[in-house]
Amino acid sequence: MQKQVDASSYTTSRDTTAQTEKVLELDPYSGHLFVFRGRRGDLLKIIWWDAQGACLFTKRLERGRFVWPAAKDGKVSLSPSQLAMLLEGIDWRAPLKSWKPLTAG
Repeated sequence: MQKQVDASSYTTSRDTTAQTEKVLELDPYSGHLFVFRGRRGDLLKIIWWDAQGACLFTKRLERGRFVWPAAKDGKVSLSPSQLAMLLEGIDWRAPLKSWKPLTAG
């Protein structure tokens, strides 16, 4: 059974940290980045521990959706370049922009 965490329902780093421990059964204080995607696919939350506290990064796409990799056991490992493309809204399986702005500015 795949374990899923809906990022849109957790608003604070404390909520997301608790879900990391409970659902993924991983240590949120390990220094790893934990990435969660919202149900609609347009919201990402990343939580990590920087030795001073939990940090929470949130990004919502105005158009398009984040390309999400298939998960085995509810967990996925991404390389730094795959994560960078994911954050830019690029399909990391075939590096092309998922949408193009109509106008600049």
